[in-house]
Formats: sequence, structure tokens, C-alpha cells
Amino acid sequence: MKGPLGFNADDLLQETLAFQRKLAEGLKVLPGVDEVDYGATARQEVWRDGRVVLYRFVGDTPPTARVPLLIVYALVNRPYMVDLQADRSLVRGLLAQGEDVYVLDWGYPDRSERYLTLEDYLLRFLDGAVDALRREAGVPAIDVLGVCQGGTFSLCYAALRPHKLRNLVTMVTPVDFHTPDNMLSSWARTVDVDLMVDTVGNIPADLMNASYLMLKPFRLNLQKYVGLLDILDDKQALEDFLRMEKWIFDSPDLAGEAFREFVKQFYQRNGLVEGGIEIGGEPVDLAAVDMPLLNIYAEQDHLVPPAASRALAGRTGSQDYSELSFRGGHIGIYVSGRAQREVPAAIHRWLRERDAG
Repeated sequence: MKGPLGFNADDLLQETLAFQRKLAEGLKVLPGVDEVDYGATARQEVWRDGRVVLYRFVGDTPPTARVPLLIVYALVNRPYMVDLQADRSLVRGLLAQGEDVYVLDWGYPDRSERYLTLEDYLLRFLDGAVDALRREAGVPAIDVLGVCQGGTFSLCYAALRPHKLRNLVTMVTPVDFHTPDNMLSSWARTVDVDLMVDTVGNIPADLMNASYLMLKPFRLNLQKYVGLLDILDDKQALEDFLRMEKWIFDSPDLAGEAFREFVKQFYQRNGLVEGGIEIGGEPVDLAAVDMPLLNIYAEQDHLVPPAASRALAGRTGSQDYSELSFRGGHIGIYVSGRAQREVPAAIHRWLRERDAG
């Protein structure tokens, strides 16, 4: 007979025995787990400025696209979430479509780079990489895919140097930082960022990771590790889990001054919506973003809520604005099976339609 909670003593016994069998199998599997790493696709360094490196991805066949596609990632994580592993790689999907794909790796800032500003990141590093690609490809403008904070950077850059971009794709990109469902923004808006940066200098990666994990403390700090027990006897699933964990916790510290500027101008002042953003003394006006623009967001994104991304509509000067939504969360839009089938093909199709036009 079942108790009020829907189980009895025999159910508990069977659950305990199953758990013991799982642990026993896991002890056999664990010694055979290989060293894991992310970044599945071969790449070549093509340009460098200090720690910032521009890489070109090398596909199985030469690209058919004439215009380079530059991926601009956020500062807070390594950019290889877009190339996590062979069967979970936005990069491989784009290469298979014929795109000529590059990524800008921001590196790991140290204390000597505490005073790097947003001007350094956008008008020195990003602009330098764009110019290098324009020269190499012999084209006046390139395509850019901006991801998360990298999408916000790409929008600002497109407003400041619109003649250098042919097409712009933004992906899970925050635009309105004050939507009511944005918990991360609610925290950032109350931070005394001047005191924080003046005290610690560069912002420690562990502090940022802890902030993200606390957005969903039960799921991200407990539930996923309890779920780990279910895959202890599956070598491939275990390596996939460890690869994701390695990426999550291999995060760079953040240059203090750039962090100060970003929190103040975007999180606290909501500058892309309210106006007033300046990069290196130059005003950022989204009306200057006049190239074709594709805005992609994830429907279950807890870091960048859909409303924060959809706020881009009607705020730019583009006469060719499109939106695409995909089921999944902030990370799933890169690594889920459905994303592998749909996202690279959608980006490629949109780009080629602009070429045809």
C-alpha cells in the first residue's frame, strides 16, 4: 500500500538498490573518462593585438562565401561555446553551409589591463580585427555575428562604424536592460560599481560565475549535480557534462574600467533604450545602424529575457530588420540538437538572401 507521498518501503528499497548499482557502474566508467576540452574545430591565428587574437576556423571544405563572418562573443566567458564539441558546434554548422567564419578571442586580462576601456575593446580591438578582415578578403565591409554582450558591443560598433559592416546578426543580445523579468539587471542596477572597481580592480571571474549561478540557485548549484548520478555509467554523457563544466569555470577576469563603464551605461542607465551612451567620446546612436539586421533570441533565456532582445525592433535605422526565436535557453541555443539543425541554416539562409538582393 502506498503512503500519502505516493511510495512505500519497497519503493525506497528498489530506489536504493538502483542507486547502488549506478554508483558501482560509475566507479568502473570514471577511470576511463578522457581529458575533455572545448573548441572542436581547427583554427588559425590571422591577427593579434596584445592578448586579443583573431582566429579563422578551418572547415572540411573551402568556404564559398565571399564575405567573412566574424563572431564577437562576450567578455565574461570564453568564446568557444559556439564550438563546444564536434556534434554541438554553431561554428561547424556555419562552415558546413559554406560560411567563412572567424572569432575574436578577448583573452584573459591581467592586472596590467585593469584600465582597458570600452573604447579599447570596440575601437581598438574589434575595429582592428574588422579592418584586418576587410584587407584580407578585399571587401569594403564584413558580416558580424554578435553573441550576448558581444551582440551589444556589435550594435555599438555598427552605430559608430556602419560603413564597415555589410550585415549584422545579433544573438541572445540584451538591448533593454530594464525589463521587469531581468533578475541580473535588477542586481546590477543596485551595485556601487565605483566602490567595487576601486576596491578590487579587475572583477574576478569566480565572482561573476557565482552571480550567474545564483540566478537559479537550486537548478544550477544542486539539481544538475544530483542529475549527474544518472549518467555516471555513460562515458559519453559524462564527458559532455565535464566539458560544459570546464567551459563554465574557465572564465576570464574582467578589466575593471570596462566593467565600470558597461554596468553604468547599459545596466544602470539603460543607454541603448534611453540614449546617452558614449564610447571613447563618440555618441552611440542606434539610428546609424542602417545595414540589414537579424535579431535572434531564445524563448526560455533566463540571462537575456526575450523582451530584452526584442526591444531592438524599431530602434535602429535599418530598413531590413528580421527577428527569429528558437526554443531553448541562453546556452541551449548553441548546443541543443534542435539548435544544430536550425540555427546555422537560418543564419546562412538570411545572409545569402541579402547577397542575392
